[in-house]
Amino acid sequence: MVLKLGSKGIEVDKLQLFLGIPQTGNFDKSVEKALKSWQKSNGLKSDGIVGPNTLKKMGILLAEDIKNVASDVTFKLDNLKGYIPDNVISQIPETAKNFGITNVLRLSHFLSQCAHESGGFKSVSENLNYSAEGLKKTFGKYFPGNLNESYAKNPEKIASRVYGGRMGNGDESTKEGWKYRGRGYIQLTGKSNYEAFDKIVEDDIVNNPDLVATKYPMMSAAFFFDKNKLWSICDKGADDATVTSVTKRVNGGTLGLDDRIKKFKKIYDLLK
Repeated sequence: MVLKLGSKGIEVDKLQLFLGIPQTGNFDKSVEKALKSWQKSNGLKSDGIVGPNTLKKMGILLAEDIKNVASDVTFKLDNLKGYIPDNVISQIPETAKNFGITNVLRLSHFLSQCAHESGGFKSVSENLNYSAEGLKKTFGKYFPGNLNESYAKNPEKIASRVYGGRMGNGDESTKEGWKYRGRGYIQLTGKSNYEAFDKIVEDDIVNNPDLVATKYPMMSAAFFFDKNKLWSICDKGADDATVTSVTKRVNGGTLGLDDRIKKFKKIYDLLK
């Protein structure tokens, strides 16, 4: 696949996401300029065209490439039965095809992080039912004085305040912080992230955000991995250091690292 000036579609959206520029689905002069800059800084021919060499250097696979590669990849998914729920296993093939999960390392790192973040694939929506004390401990800067007491045990009010005015959400009064709260195995949070994910799925999740929890919990998690350029980190190996690197990108730290390592080793052993 080649992308260049004038190209359009989901592949261009993914390219724009990778380059960190607004997603329009149109390969215009602004995309060409950003791509040339990226190519130059990565030792490639600065021609503003996504060809095989640029694609390989980026470490991403766009739609046609994913289809061609994924068709040759077979995972031993039956080996996961009894450890990972059947309804989760059933989501893997399509997710792998759409997001370039083309080897056992990528799938093992991805599933183990999802498993930890969702409490064993049980939680698909953020729990915001904080006590007054919990609010002070977790979101103290948003609740000065004794303001936390009037928000305690009210998830809608809490999310509207904590997530209001950021991540693309309107201010607290719009309640968009609640509407676009965390959902999925690795919680998709904030209107801007919902809008970006909306561009690559068939449903209107901006107006139906609960679909992220009910229909796309795994797909949205893979979107997070893709957006945060985690696949190339996954490819580095099956050692604890690699799990730690992936964890830092997912968690922002190393919370729950021992459990993530344990889950990774188990899944990797089952799949390899």
